[in-house]
Amino acid sequence: MNKELVVTININTKDYDEPKVKISYNRVVDLAYPDYLQFPNATYSILYERGASDRPQGTLSKDGSVEIVEGMRFRVKRTGES
Repeated sequence: MNKELVVTININTKDYDEPKVKISYNRVVDLAYPDYLQFPNATYSILYERGASDRPQGTLSKDGSVEIVEGMRFRVKRTGES
């Protein structure tokens, strides 16, 4: 993968190298909780900071996506059953 097209993001204190495109809610959950399929009714709360200048912080909602930039941070919590 071309290094210019990859950024390092941080999810729950772990670093991940991801393509420099939008990242989906599902991809963030997959990285934060690799066992998420074992909890099909669970919901997740995703907060981010250090994002792109037009959206430096916010909440990533289900079925949503956000452009990622180098050093962006995500906090993901399993919040219970939907």
